[in-house]
Amino acid sequence: MRAFMNRMDTHHNAPIDSYDVFWQWSLDNPTLFWNGIVTDVALMADDWGDQVLVNGEKMPGAQFYPGAKLNYAQNMLRYRGPEDAIVFWGEDKVKRRLSRNDVFQRVSKLAQALRAEGVETGDRIAGYMPNLPETVIACLAAATLGATWSSCSPDFGVQGVLDRFGQIEPTVLFSVDGYHYNGKHHDLLGKVRDVVAQLPTLKKVVITGYLSDTPDVARVPGAVTLDDYVAAYEPERVMSFEQVPFNHPLFIMYSSGTTGVPKCIVHGTGGTLVQHLKEHHLHCDVSEGDKVFYFTTCGWMMWNWQITAMALGATLMLYDGSPFYPDGTILWDYAQAEKHTLFGTSAKYLDALNKGGIKPSETHDLTDLRTIASTGSPLVAEGFDYVYKNIKADVHLASIAGGTDIIACFIGGSPMEPVWRGEIQRPLLGMAVDVFDDNGNSVHGDKGELVCTKPFPSMPIGFWNDPDGARYKAAYFERFENIWHHGDYVAMTEHGGIVMYGRSDATLNPGGVRIGTAEIYRQVEKLEAVQESIVIGQDWDDDVRVILFIILRDGRTLDDDLRSQIKKQIRDNCTPRHVPARIIQVADIPRTKSGKITELAVRDIVHGKAVKNSEALANPEALNLYRDLPDLQT
Repeated sequence: MRAFMNRMDTHHNAPIDSYDVFWQWSLDNPTLFWNGIVTDVALMADDWGDQVLVNGEKMPGAQFYPGAKLNYAQNMLRYRGPEDAIVFWGEDKVKRRLSRNDVFQRVSKLAQALRAEGVETGDRIAGYMPNLPETVIACLAAATLGATWSSCSPDFGVQGVLDRFGQIEPTVLFSVDGYHYNGKHHDLLGKVRDVVAQLPTLKKVVITGYLSDTPDVARVPGAVTLDDYVAAYEPERVMSFEQVPFNHPLFIMYSSGTTGVPKCIVHGTGGTLVQHLKEHHLHCDVSEGDKVFYFTTCGWMMWNWQITAMALGATLMLYDGSPFYPDGTILWDYAQAEKHTLFGTSAKYLDALNKGGIKPSETHDLTDLRTIASTGSPLVAEGFDYVYKNIKADVHLASIAGGTDIIACFIGGSPMEPVWRGEIQRPLLGMAVDVFDDNGNSVHGDKGELVCTKPFPSMPIGFWNDPDGARYKAAYFERFENIWHHGDYVAMTEHGGIVMYGRSDATLNPGGVRIGTAEIYRQVEKLEAVQESIVIGQDWDDDVRVILFIILRDGRTLDDDLRSQIKKQIRDNCTPRHVPARIIQVADIPRTKSGKITELAVRDIVHGKAVKNSEALANPEALNLYRDLPDLQT
C-alpha cells in the first residue's frame, strides 16, 4: 500500500501524509485512483476504452470503463509454470496440488467441451459443488467463454438449490457424487437427480468423483463424469478468451435472508476484478507467491473473493469440510504445513477456538502468516485479544465487512494503521463510507446507518429478472436518494475506525431507543457458562421487549442465579434498556449456510409468522424450538 501511494504521488501528486488523507484523495479523484489500481496490478484487457467513469454522480447509473473489453479467466490464468496454483485439503482424507500449468490445461479442456456443448456468452453455468479445485476450474472455464457462473454448496437442500438456480435457468450444472463433513461421507447424487428433474433448461450435467473415482452417474439422467466430458480434448497452447464489456455478468450471488425467495444479485466482470485486486494487493498485502486461504463454502462470496487472488500469482489454499474435524487444530495444521500467508475465517470460528481453549501459538509454527481476516459477523474486542494472545502476536488482524451485495468490502484492514480492539480499521480506498442518522445527516461518534455516498466499480449491475431496476433501487437507494444504504448499524470511532452493531433490520427498539444486537452478544458471550446466543425484539404491550435465547455449555442449566448474572453483565456494561425481559435456554440457533445467525427468522417464528425461505438455513429444524413458547405469552 505504501508503495502504491508513493507511485500515485510520483505520477499524480497525490497527498500521502497518512492513510486517511490518501483515502480522501481516492474519493476526490476516482478516475486517477481506479486507473492507478488497473495499472498497478497490470490488469489484462483487449481495450480499456477512452473513459474511466461516466455519470459519476449517479447511484445507480454510474458506469466504470464503459468502453473496456476484458476477460476474468484470462487474468486468473496469466501466471504459468510448475509452481502451485491450488492446494486442496478435504478434512484429513484428501490432499491434492495443482500447478499453474495443470490449472491452465484443465480449464482449456473444459472450455472446449463447453463450447462444443453450445455454451455462449451470457449463458449461465451452475455449480452445486464443494470447495474443490474442480469448482474453480469449472468457474474459470465458464468465464473463458463469457458465460456467467453461479454456485451453492452441497449442504443446500433440493428446494434451496431450485430457489436459486431455478431463477437463472442454467444450461450446464456441475456437481459431485458426494462430500465429506465431520468425518462422514454424504451422498449427493440423489439430491442432484431431484434438482436436475426441475431444471428444464439444462443441456448437460457434469459430475466430479469426490467420494469415488468412478461415480455412479447413471443415477442422474443425462449425466456424465467430468473425465468423460473432457476426454476428447487436448490442452491448447494458446487459449481463446471471450472479451466482454466491463459490466458483463460474471457472477450471480444470492441474498441469504429468510424473508422470501433469494434475490439474484448480478456482478460484473471488471468491477469484481478491480475491486478484489485492490483489496487483495493493497489492503491484504498479497503478491505473487503468497498463500491465500479463506475458510468458505461455494455459497459465500468469500469463495469468489479468494479465487481472484490468482491474478496476482498467489496460490489458492482450498479446504472443504468441518473446520473442527478431526480436531480443532486442522486448519492450523494446514496453515503450518503449507505456510499460509493470509488466513481468512469468521468471527464465530475465532470465538469457538477461544471457548475451546485452543492456542495455535503454543502448538504451531505460523512464522509465514502475516494477515488474519475475519468477517461474517462483528469480531468483538475479546476476539482481538484472543488472536494476539493465542494465535500470533505480530499478525495483521483485519476485521472486514461488506457483503454479497457488492461482492467486496466497504470497510476493512489497512496494513499501515494500528489495530484497535473491537474496531474495523478503516473505510477501504475508493469507498466513500459514511454514517447517517435517520434524517440523512452525517454523524461521527454516534450510531447510525452505514452508507456509501459515491459510486464504486463493484456495485451490482442489477438483479436477475428485474428489467426496470425497481427491485435493485428499492434494495439500496430507497432510504437515501442517490446514496447506497447498506443496512448495517455502525459508529465511527475516535481512531477513525468503525464498530459494527449488527444489521439495521435486526436492531432492537425498546422504548424507542435503537440497540444493536452485537452489543448484547458481546456481553453475554463473555460468560463462561454461555456457548452462544441470539437476541430479538418481541412486540409487546405497544412497545418492544428484548428476548435473549442462549445455548449453555454441557452440564449447565439456566437457573435464577445465572439469569441474574447475565442481566448484571449486560446492565453494568451497556444500559438498563439492553437488559432482556426474558432469557430462555435453547438447544440450537438457526443459521444460514454461511454460518450467520438469523435473528429475523427467529423473530418471525416468535410472532407467529411463516418463514418463507427456510431452505436458506443450514438447520431449519431449529426454528421449531422458538415456536409457541409459554414464556413469551406473558
